[in-house]
Amino acid sequence: MADTSVPVIGFVGLGVMGGPMCRNVALKHPGEVIAFDLAPTAFAALEGTRAKRATRLAEVAEQAEIVFLSLPGGPQVEQVCLGPGGLASGAPQPAVIVDLSTTTVASARTLAERLSSKGITFADAPVARTREAAQRGELSIMVGAEEALFARIEPLLRYMGTDVTRCGGIGCGQVVKLVNNALVFENTLAIAEMMVLSERAGVAPAVLLDAVSKGSGDSFALRNHARKAMLPRQFPEKSFPPEYVLKDISYVLELAAQVGVPARVTQLAQRYYAATASHGWSGRYYPAVIEVVDRNIDLPAPSPGSAEKK
Repeated sequence: MADTSVPVIGFVGLGVMGGPMCRNVALKHPGEVIAFDLAPTAFAALEGTRAKRATRLAEVAEQAEIVFLSLPGGPQVEQVCLGPGGLASGAPQPAVIVDLSTTTVASARTLAERLSSKGITFADAPVARTREAAQRGELSIMVGAEEALFARIEPLLRYMGTDVTRCGGIGCGQVVKLVNNALVFENTLAIAEMMVLSERAGVAPAVLLDAVSKGSGDSFALRNHARKAMLPRQFPEKSFPPEYVLKDISYVLELAAQVGVPARVTQLAQRYYAATASHGWSGRYYPAVIEVVDRNIDLPAPSPGSAEKK
């Protein structure tokens, strides 16, 4: 007899981050795990686990009590949850949906209300750190949920993350994730600028990074993005590209406008990453922004009405 106290977990989205996250869930969860992705090749991430492969999204809705989502953005999350054939479109349906994706704060809160009207509880739980951290189950997960729901899902989130933080109610996980991303994007840009400046002033980039890493200018971006990508000038495909940066920055700026913060630094970063995407590094790892700095590439004009332009 199945242990009804152990929930069946569903997982939708087996991409760069979702694949390893789902794999960790499948390896660590004592109950059943059922996964779905539109790309048949994505299921390779689950080889050697007990996870079941769903051929339709409805199979996940019918079998899973708690469903995790790892999708490109808000529109895809809404479609998977509320679209035709979505998780909330039929019966039975899951009791809880936990979104590990990065979306706007407003869309998370609106989705929570719409799902609540259908009897489904929602939490936003976006993740931070690298693909390698996802593979190791060492992500940082920032959660927006009521306390009772957080207590229910925290043990499951710890299959994927070593740091799981309740940031507040619905949408607060997205607030913290967007702030986290904006800070690393802006820090990466600042480091790129200083690496180019220092090299032109006679300091070898490797020496610069070694010295600064021992001082107060040290940071995660310096030890990772600068050393692993900007120093060797290696910006592979199938990593986090400038287009994804621009998506997240647009979410930050939308939130900033809603709460009345000019966010001028973030607006400047948006222009740099737009130039990165449009001058040969589209689809490549976003620390390629150092090439924009090094080549003195002109930035696009500020958006009409932006605080930066003013």
